[in-house]
This record gives sequence, structure tokens and C-alpha cells, in this order.
Amino acid sequence: MRLGSRPATLGLLLLCAAAAGAGEAEELHYPRGEHRADYDREALLGGEEEVDEYVKLTPEEQHKRLKSIIEKIDLDSDGFLTESELSSWIQMSFKHYAMQEAKQQFIEYDKNSDASVSWDEYNIQMYDRVIDFDENTALDDAEEESFRLDKKRFEKANQDSGPGLNLEEFIAFEHPEEVDYMAEFVIQEALEEHDKNGDGFVSLEEFLGDYRRDPTANEDPEWILVEKDRFLNDYDKDADGRLDPQELLSWVVPNNQGIAQEEALHLIDEIDLNSDRKLSEAEILENQDLFLTSEATDYGRQLHDEYFYHDEL
Repeated sequence: MRLGSRPATLGLLLLCAAAAGAGEAEELHYPRGEHRADYDREALLGGEEEVDEYVKLTPEEQHKRLKSIIEKIDLDSDGFLTESELSSWIQMSFKHYAMQEAKQQFIEYDKNSDASVSWDEYNIQMYDRVIDFDENTALDDAEEESFRLDKKRFEKANQDSGPGLNLEEFIAFEHPEEVDYMAEFVIQEALEEHDKNGDGFVSLEEFLGDYRRDPTANEDPEWILVEKDRFLNDYDKDADGRLDPQELLSWVVPNNQGIAQEEALHLIDEIDLNSDRKLSEAEILENQDLFLTSEATDYGRQLHDEYFYHDEL
């Protein structure tokens, strides 16, 4: 039984993904402010198993595949990798692996192999049974109650109103942040979850949720200070003390672009030997281990994926 594999709401799902990609990733990447090279390697290669596979490649094959990837990142073929080129490549890598995962899930969920995932099939995959619920009656199990939100998203993703989701619609269901027509749904669900006074905005108090300062404490805990800073400096662009729908979208949808830009800048800061703010092939090869422990190669994972190093990409 797969209870617990999905957060309570889409807003929470996307927020957790964003946090994993930003705050938690930052902590893993720079614990106590010190850079972890093995974090770069794992992110680049995709994890410990991929690191092991990378190590098994001969130096000649590592070198050959890495050079192929460098050439593909270099969009203008000028022999240098810029921040923009690195960022674009990393974002493409994020999306590629997200789509690959969704395609694999589609096969697992499509129990009768009819190229469509029905609502019942989704129920069975998630809960080992079909959950029936009345639209106007809350379920006793909070986790199952949250499942009705999945159904709303399922129905929104089902553009052709067929009996189930085809692959493209299933991707929209699993990754609404990648599909334009799902943006309105993402915003509306986030408002339903966080906009307690129904004014169409999310205030700082609503953003922080149920937090109330301990009356015996002199100041807020560190995590609250961090969240307040994110609200004020990252999301509330017009500084009016509340998040409008578009600002809300930047909060609940993972900001892969920002993560990619940060990693691109990190690579340039670490590998750029002549301070021209771009990377030559020679600089990368001289710092090969660092480059292969970064998001730019998905921590080396790309060296084992022909999609990235094959000449026809």
C-alpha cells in the first residue's frame, strides 16, 4: 500500500519540491557554510549508484563523454560555456529527468496497458483500492481526504474529457508546473489552502500558517525568520505585504530557473581560472571532478544517459 507517497495538497507538494530544491539543497550543498564536493558529484550523476557507475568508466570514456556534453552545452559553439548556457542546460536536465520519471510512472499506473490512466487505476496504484467519497462529506482519514484534491487536479489535466489521462495529460497531472494550462489551477488550489480570509491574496500571517510565537520567547525561531525573509524579499515583489496570484505562483511552483542559475554561477566561481566569467573546455577538464559533481551533468548521471552525450542530441 502506498499511503504517504503524496503530500496533502498540490500546494504542499510543490512547496516541498521547491524547498528541497532550494533551502534543503543549499544546506546539503554548504553544510555549516562549507562546500561539499560530493554533493556536486551526487547531483550531477544522480546519486550514489550513478557515482559508482561513473567511476567504473575508463578515464578515456569519461573524457570522451564529458567533452561531448561540453560541446552540447556550448550553444553558440564559441568554445566557452557562459552562465546562460550552463543555466539553460541544467534546466533542460531537470525537465528531462522529471519527464522520464513521469513516463515510467505512467506505465506503472496504466494497469490494463490501454495507453490511458483512469481515476480508478490511479486510486489502485496509490491506495491499493478505489476510494469513494461524497463531494460534500469530509473523510475521517485526513490523508484520504486530501485525495479529493488529487481528483480535482486529475479532472483539470484531462483536457479531452476521456475516461482517463493520456501520457501528455498524465505529465500535466504529475508536473503541473511544466504545463501552462495548469497554472490557473495551481494558483486557485494554493489560494484555497492559504487564503483564510478569502480576499484573493496571501498575507504574511497566512503564509506562515499556524505559527504563533511562544509568549515566553524573546524572538522568533530561525526557520520563521528565514520564511519571513523569503516572503519579503523573494515573493512579495511589489512590497505590499501580501502575495497576489502571480506572486503566489512563484512561491508554490519550484523555481528550477533560480536553482540552475545558482549552480551555473557556482561552477563559474569555482572553475573559471582566468576570471573571464566563462568556462573553456581546458578549464573544465582541469577541474573535471568538480564539474562532474554538479548539476551541469546531473552529478555525472548524464555520462550514462545517451540522451545527453550522444552526438544526435
